[in-house]
Parts: sequence; C-alpha cells; structure tokens
Amino acid sequence: MSTASERVRPVVGTMIGDPAGIGPEVAVRALAGGEVHNEGIPVLVGSAAAVERALDFTGTKARLRVMGKFEKPSDDPTIIDIIDTGALPVGVLPLGEDTEAAGHATAQWLDELDALARDGAFAATIMGPISTGSLKLAGKLDKVISPTPGESYLVLLSGALRVAHLTDHMSLRQVIDIISSDLVAMAIAQLHEAMQSWGIARPRIAVAGLNPHAMGDEDRLAIAPGVEAARARGIDVEGPIAPDSVFRHCIEGRYDMVLAMFHDQGHIAVKTWGFSGNSVIIMGPPYLHMSVAHGTAYDIVGTGKADAAMMLSAMRTCGRLASGRGFEQA
Repeated sequence: MSTASERVRPVVGTMIGDPAGIGPEVAVRALAGGEVHNEGIPVLVGSAAAVERALDFTGTKARLRVMGKFEKPSDDPTIIDIIDTGALPVGVLPLGEDTEAAGHATAQWLDELDALARDGAFAATIMGPISTGSLKLAGKLDKVISPTPGESYLVLLSGALRVAHLTDHMSLRQVIDIISSDLVAMAIAQLHEAMQSWGIARPRIAVAGLNPHAMGDEDRLAIAPGVEAARARGIDVEGPIAPDSVFRHCIEGRYDMVLAMFHDQGHIAVKTWGFSGNSVIIMGPPYLHMSVAHGTAYDIVGTGKADAAMMLSAMRTCGRLASGRGFEQA
C-alpha cells in the first residue's frame, strides 16, 4: 500500500468562509491534526488576519505563511499556507454580524478560488461557511450554487449515505411541475460521469420516487422513463424506488448514491442518519467543488467551541476524490 508521501496528492484550495463566522476557526482546527495532508496538500484563500485570530481563538499551534498569489505550497502540517490578496480591508473584522465588506471579500475569494482551479493550480476547491446576508448586502448572492436544475446539483455525504438532489431550494409545487424524463436522465448521466472521475469505476445509482411507494403519475411518466433512458446507455441505475426505503438501501451498501427528487427528501434522510462530519459536493463547476453542511454560527464564533468535523471531512474527502481514490469505506 502506497503512503501519502509516495502518492501524487492534489493541491486543494479552501476559501475560509465569511470572516465574521466560524469558517476560519474550523479551517485551522481541521488542519491542526495533520490528517488532511494524508489526502491532499491544503492551501487557504482569504484573510490572513481572520486566520491569525482563529488560531488565537482555538489555541491552534501553527505558523501562518501568507502569500499574495499562488506559490508552491509548503506541504508542512505545522505551516498553514494562505493566499491573501487584500480583499478584506485592514481593520474590517467584526465578529458575528453581516457586513457589506465581508460580502465583497467573500465574493472575491470565491472568484479567486475558481480562477485558481480553472488555471490548474488547485485540483479541487472547498467553500467555507458563507453568509448569504453579507453577500446580499454586497449584491453578490449570485456567487453561490445555481438554483436552475440541470446546471448544478447538491450532493450530501454522510458515511455510507450519499445523496444527490435533482432540485434544491424549490417549492414542492415547482418540483412537481419541473420533473421530466429528460431532466432525470441527464442528472443520472452527469452523476455517473462525476463518480467515475472520483474513482468509482462502475457507480451504482438509485433513484428515489416522488410519491409514496413511488406510485404516482410523476413516477410512472417522468422518473421511470428517465431511469430507463440512462440504463439504455449502460449506466447501473435503478428506480424509481420507494422514497421511504431507498436511503436505507444505500446505507446497507446496495448503492453508491441516491438521486433524491427534492431538497427535504434528501436532507432529512442525511441529517437524521448522521449530521456531524457531513460534507457537501456542489456539482456544476468543471472541477471538484465541496463545502460544509453548516453555516457561520455567529452565536458561538470566537468561543473556540465550533466543531471542525465537517470541514475535516470535506478536506479529506476532497483530496481523495480529486486524486480518483473514491469514497472512504464506511
């Protein structure tokens, strides 16, 4: 078995999140144990001052190496590399509140993260917990995931349970209107291709039904034909499967991924199965892009109590999938 030093480990860029929240704290805590370096080479993007403050809050012992642009990472677990281009004005570091300055900085860091990934400096990226309030104040809310089905997909990972979402923040009325065989078939194909790039040679995909027992017009006229079309292309996919049992089937190892039809159908299953340690893949960019399943937690920022399990999971998983090593066995 090859060791971390023998493998070619990908460089993974992590944007620290909104500087007023717990993003910087969970980032430094996740890096502190050195586990992240077993899967990839981490580089932060954001405010060096916010990270310095997070080191104090958490009592994390590490040396910060500040870069104005991308340079070869140190790859030393005792050193935290950060790219700080000065997006956040000096002195603008309020805790636990939304600000226009933080929104502008967050948006710029996301742009920098994207540019570095597209240029090949980063093999994959992670978005720390952002504040939609700050982004809204800055008029930059469009920097987050596209709500248009077919353009992006949210994938939640919690151990053996992995759930992609056909639609995200939509009312059930909209979901019913938008589901079509073409949309279902396209989502299955995109998910299949992405999973192969992550190191799963023959992904096994389950498609959840929309209605109880997967017995309804939408299941029969839209979902089932979409599954059949994907299967005709050689994809290992089954469905629609009763949504009250399909997630348990995935946990038991019958499938590698479940395609849920709407936000709560997948989110309730994942958050009930296991919340701490979850991570998120945002499919849409032409590279692996991940995030965490929690927000800025303004109520505990600065206390040193923030749980870094989700950020650690995102960093480890991002490194594994970017190097084509597949999901860690649950």
